[in-house]
Amino acid sequence: MRAARLINIVLLLQSRGMMTAAELSAELEVSERTVYRDVLALSAAGVPVYAEQGRAGGYRLVGGYRTRLTGLSHSEAEALFLAGLPGPAHDMGLDEPVRAVRRKVLAALPPGLREASERAGQRFHLDAPGWFADTEPPPVLAELARAVWQDRVLAMRYRRREEVTRTVEPYGLVLKNGIWYLVGKVGEALRSYRVDRIVAVEPSGDVFVRDPEFDLPSFWAERAAEFVRQMLRETITLRLSPDGVRMLRFVAEPYAVQEAMSAAGEPDPDGWVRTRLPVESVDVAYTYVMRLGPEAEVLEPPDLRKRLADAARRLGELYR
Repeated sequence: MRAARLINIVLLLQSRGMMTAAELSAELEVSERTVYRDVLALSAAGVPVYAEQGRAGGYRLVGGYRTRLTGLSHSEAEALFLAGLPGPAHDMGLDEPVRAVRRKVLAALPPGLREASERAGQRFHLDAPGWFADTEPPPVLAELARAVWQDRVLAMRYRRREEVTRTVEPYGLVLKNGIWYLVGKVGEALRSYRVDRIVAVEPSGDVFVRDPEFDLPSFWAERAAEFVRQMLRETITLRLSPDGVRMLRFVAEPYAVQEAMSAAGEPDPDGWVRTRLPVESVDVAYTYVMRLGPEAEVLEPPDLRKRLADAARRLGELYR
């Protein structure tokens, strides 16, 4: 542990030029007293660390000293591809490898390019969870991530209507709109599970052989599209005003909006169009049309049209 910390001090000074003991202790998550001892150890080992006194002082390497200890460990090489996703990497318990690989990459860059990382971090940031959502990662996420990296078979307890147990080969993790999903093979079938519904996982001790043809982004895109298609089991017929056409994309699923726009007829003299909108259920359709207000008229099914007419009547009485 200490050897790795000493190397990290050298890499930090090599990439940033000068740092105070407070800055080093914050970066390495140790006390300033530990930093003082580590700097003395580096000096005793022949590394030319120089301490400058005063308000603008700190530690720096003398004479353009550079170390070649920038090789990546196996876990750091894997974490390299998560370096731009600090939030998800932290949730999966990979924040330290990501920090370590970032230090090593910065140390390997020539001085003129080292500011590129800071410039990018100041200008771009990914905030994956949706608004008003619980941002706490599921308790089993870090353990699932380890199993995914190591291709370890898991015994998993999963909560549906009742709790079930599955033996799963964890192929990958997907973060969708702030919700984590596990993609795994159960028997011969690939399935997806919401991680926040996984009650517990336990490694079985076995290692599985991953299908070399499996592609996680392609699988997820196909499964997500199929999920939306299966979810939209009903269809309603409605008329939309020009404003209703513009508002629809803020109300319904993107796939449903695309289908409705494809099915839309020519505008009538008032600019209204007739179309068919796929929906999850008539109850969901009711909420959609209520949000569209007077910019939409339901033509079919008759029961939904009557329900909306009753709602409009109640609204009229409420605001009279």
